[in-house]
Amino acid sequence: MTEMLQPAATLGLLHRPNHFRRHHAETAACGCHDSGFPTLHSGVCLPPGVVADKNLVVARADDVTFGILHSRFHELWALRLGTSLEDRPRYTSSTTFETFPFPEQLTPRDTAGWGPGAPICDNHEAPPAPGSPCAATETSATAHSAPTAKHAQAIASAARRLDELRENWLNPPEWVDWVITPEEEKAGFPKRPLAKPGHEAELKKRTLTNLYNARPTWLAHAHHALDTAVAGAYGWTDYSVDMPDEEILRRMLALNLARSAAGSPVN
Repeated sequence: MTEMLQPAATLGLLHRPNHFRRHHAETAACGCHDSGFPTLHSGVCLPPGVVADKNLVVARADDVTFGILHSRFHELWALRLGTSLEDRPRYTSSTTFETFPFPEQLTPRDTAGWGPGAPICDNHEAPPAPGSPCAATETSATAHSAPTAKHAQAIASAARRLDELRENWLNPPEWVDWVITPEEEKAGFPKRPLAKPGHEAELKKRTLTNLYNARPTWLAHAHHALDTAVAGAYGWTDYSVDMPDEEILRRMLALNLARSAAGSPVN
């Protein structure tokens, strides 16, 4: 089975809640997007007002789902169970997302009401103090055990850090001004990056494809931190970057089959 593993298709995890519903339009969101490129597994956060193309296959609004979908575990699952277009792997939601065994209590059903940056709270016995973020039940997850909340917080933090590092590389503040015309602002479009004089050619080279082809040390470390956080949610205390792909897939398949046998939703 090893020879079937290939470099991942692009899984652009687009921060866009309720993509086809005009709801929380001021909020960025997360989802899964397949551009069909064979060499890149990447996540992209898009602001409101930016509409993804037909390849948006998963739309979510929370940092936890963003992190799980962007982990090594989901990437391997997508490669094994996805389809292909010519010689390029494709992300197929019916065979990959719908069959992917998310960590317990962190499935899309569990995180459906979460938003980006929402506080993640455990169900401690004492009620949250007045004014605490966890007292705002409409924006926080209050029905989870302390261990689950801890794992969710770790995943969300690692996912946000990865996105922040990549964004800073793609649009370095010293190279970019963020601009918007009155017409664009009135129409609800976000600000867009504009290269400062003298940096136009350099900025054109700052693409996710080039970043992941180069894969600098800081990027590898950020992905490892995210993978470690997601592995913790699965209870895999023995996880390391050296764990073979086949062992990861074996564990994922076992979870999928166990949930199916128990009559539980896979995700």
